Amino acid sequence: MLNLANKGVDVLRLDAVAFMWKRIGTTCQSQPEVHLILRALRACTRIAANAVIHLEEAIVGPAEMLTYFGRGEHDGREGNLCYHNSLMVQYWSALATRDTRLMTHVLATHFPPVLTNATYATYIRCHDDIGWAITDEDAGALGLSGAAHRAFLSDFYDGSYPGSFARGVLFQQNPDTGDKRIAGSFAALAGLEAGLAAADPLAIDRAVDRILLGHALIASFGGIPLIYMGDELAMVNDHGYRDVPEHAHDSRWINRPAMDWDRAARASADPDTPEGRVLHGTRAILAARRSCDRLHGGHPTEILDCGNAALLAFARRAPQGGILCLFNFTESWQQISGDWLRFQGVTDMRDILSDATVTLHDDMLALPPYGRVWLS
Repeated sequence: MLNLANKGVDVLRLDAVAFMWKRIGTTCQSQPEVHLILRALRACTRIAANAVIHLEEAIVGPAEMLTYFGRGEHDGREGNLCYHNSLMVQYWSALATRDTRLMTHVLATHFPPVLTNATYATYIRCHDDIGWAITDEDAGALGLSGAAHRAFLSDFYDGSYPGSFARGVLFQQNPDTGDKRIAGSFAALAGLEAGLAAADPLAIDRAVDRILLGHALIASFGGIPLIYMGDELAMVNDHGYRDVPEHAHDSRWINRPAMDWDRAARASADPDTPEGRVLHGTRAILAARRSCDRLHGGHPTEILDCGNAALLAFARRAPQGGILCLFNFTESWQQISGDWLRFQGVTDMRDILSDATVTLHDDMLALPPYGRVWLS
């Protein structure tokens, strides 16, 4: 570890940390010794190479994941950076159901507004599969069956559920437990692959907006947003992985394509193509984020209940003035009252994302399908 740090490595990714200690008679997951090892490794780099940060990969349930930031006795002494797996899972869940109540419940219940000496790595897709880390307890709090909801999400995102816009594939289906994970590119799961195949302009528009909704979410939530190669270009699934003997057994290769440089050239040259709209839209989101220090990961993220299940709402409570972030997870127009916005501290009705003033009609803010605003 120190040898790598000495060569100039800035971030060390510690893979699957929850499973590094085994004990007969247990699940061999998140045993106490795991945290002792992580604290020891962290102490070493703090002493010898204190600019190095640790990214701890712990794709487990929300309450358990937070222990890898060092909650309780380990507070501030373990990872500096941790994948916000729950944010990714809840994004896809809310898209499929057009309902953010489970997302709001999970994010508000399990995640503190700010972390000690650590922050999140926020992302929507990565090189691996999506495991539906939704507990029976969290689903039950919303009157849902955890097993049924997890099965619904797998069916929705492999495209077999009636009316689904997604085109993913199953990964590691377990008939004994009912566990069915999903692989697929961001664009394919968001509906672009299906829209292009059907030559459906409205479906393509909706898919592009779902992608930009996700990028605006991870850019504003707090932490370090991660956009995996190809997602900035809306690259769809690579079905050719089945023709490669070394890859054919592992469906995750469907979202591990080689870079499509022709697509990249088209995206840069023509902002009206789907890939161009995603690329230029993503650049605009990241430029807006860079322009606003109130989105710094050290400022609290407060999850809000805005009274509209179609919308996710949270506030970034910075000392120099807060930001209210709103996201419409449906393909329908949605409204929210000006009184509620003002109660949350919105003053000048200016959207940081579009750098434009938001106009209220009958004292209501109307958000278009998959609309997103950052109000100061």
